[in-house]
Amino acid sequence: MKFTKYSGLGNDFILVNGFKEKIQNPFSAAQKLCDRHLGIGADGLVLLLPSQTADLCMKIFNSDGSEAEMCGNASRCVPLFAMKEGLAKQNVLTLETLAGPIRTEIKDLQLGLVSVDMGIPRLLRGQIPMTGDPTDTAVDVPLEVGGAIRYGTAVSMGNPHFVMFAPDVEHAQVRELGSLIEKNPAFPAKTNVEFVSVIDPQTLRMRVWERGAGITRACGTGACASVVAAVINGKTGRRVTVKLDGGDLLIEWPEQKNIFMTGPAEEIFEGEWKNAL
Repeated sequence: MKFTKYSGLGNDFILVNGFKEKIQNPFSAAQKLCDRHLGIGADGLVLLLPSQTADLCMKIFNSDGSEAEMCGNASRCVPLFAMKEGLAKQNVLTLETLAGPIRTEIKDLQLGLVSVDMGIPRLLRGQIPMTGDPTDTAVDVPLEVGGAIRYGTAVSMGNPHFVMFAPDVEHAQVRELGSLIEKNPAFPAKTNVEFVSVIDPQTLRMRVWERGAGITRACGTGACASVVAAVINGKTGRRVTVKLDGGDLLIEWPEQKNIFMTGPAEEIFEGEWKNAL
């Protein structure tokens, strides 16, 4: 099986052209391929497949074998890979995902700069999903974690997020708290967890624990969720640079409707996997 590895700010993915290559069980394949000691090593496996409703279908599998509804960083890698594979002929590409259609646009092919229309954030507990009144929001709500109360805001970007603000995220217990919150009973489908500091009204610093992958260097949907949480909590404006471990993303949420993410992606290497999948 031929593959290409891409990175979106250090959030790395194994991309496979499903028009040419066949994977019998993508769930177990993701675990094998993403293993950083015995496999290629990545945060996720991404398959490009035919779509009845969009230009291409993007299927995303986390390193633990679970399937993700959506991934912002992968959505920036895919248009570049599709162009390289001849699956796309123009800079604008619509992707079918489990979270709905996602519109992408290559802004600069040489720099690998891609903008993604991430859709409208979902704020109701029933949409996230989070326990409680399904018609209510979860803005700055308490959550019992490891015997202590933590406050955060829940947002869905097609996948669930719990955003917590702190004065200094550089020393946040991302692994310890992230792993507990991911599996907290309040989140029936588990959740991604963002630890966020407000630098100024136009800048956030974010670290992330990703559901199904653990600590990663960047999370596009998490960056969007963090800006949404910051705006509705009155902490920032609607055009914000989010500083991640892997680099910066520009997030824009005009009129509190569709949210847009712009940032780089790059090819790391290509190769061929010889074992059966």
